[in-house]
Amino acid sequence: MPQRIAIVTGAGRGIGAGTAKRLAADGMAVGVLDLSEEDGARTVGEIEEAGGKAIAVGANVTDSDQVNAAVEKVVAELGAPTVLVNNAGVTRDNLLFKMSEADWDMVMNVHLKGAFLMTRATQQYMVAAKWGRVINLSSTSAVGNRGQVNYSAAKAGMQGFTKTLAIELGKFGITANAVAPGFVVTDMTAATAARLGMSFEDFQAAAASQIAVQRVGQVEDIAHAISFFASEGAGFVSGQVLYVAGGPVS
Repeated sequence: MPQRIAIVTGAGRGIGAGTAKRLAADGMAVGVLDLSEEDGARTVGEIEEAGGKAIAVGANVTDSDQVNAAVEKVVAELGAPTVLVNNAGVTRDNLLFKMSEADWDMVMNVHLKGAFLMTRATQQYMVAAKWGRVINLSSTSAVGNRGQVNYSAAKAGMQGFTKTLAIELGKFGITANAVAPGFVVTDMTAATAARLGMSFEDFQAAAASQIAVQRVGQVEDIAHAISFFASEGAGFVSGQVLYVAGGPVS
């Protein structure tokens, strides 16, 4: 079985970093993509220390020229990518009447346009290999969350994007699935706590009390789910949305 080459976007920290490290541990060579090479350097260092292979790649996923150059760099230095994890994301939370067009556009562009550009740039290599895995990051916010009309719309859009990819690319041996995390301990959720004027510890405790398993999620929980979708054994699972949230989501 050939070594698989993966690209993980937004892999400088948080879920993206955890996913890059997990896929490397699974035996893949990983393109660690973030806004700059420096942003991904720590993740690459940790992968290499553990005996894995990775390179840091700088690119803004909303810019097609940068995306194409980033993918070409991965091809040149690691090989043709057949696993793509569209994880790059931002939040610009506010109530609808306070939300600016700039904040709406930023969230839509990073999540949706970014996923589109990255998938378009990599799918040719998956088609050529007759094997591929696209894993998109959605969220429990896709079902609605106060103060996140932009983020919720983007994450719901990721689910439709995923299902259509599954239909279009399936005949080439490519699967597309989405992982939708609930509350996960990351810098992003810490920033939300700060914005609300709460300590991060109290914020986590409040969230855990509303979750069936009575704990919040960790990066490793999400990386494990992504690892399954990226695996050789997941070839008959496509077009699915897996909520990794410690309980049912409705």
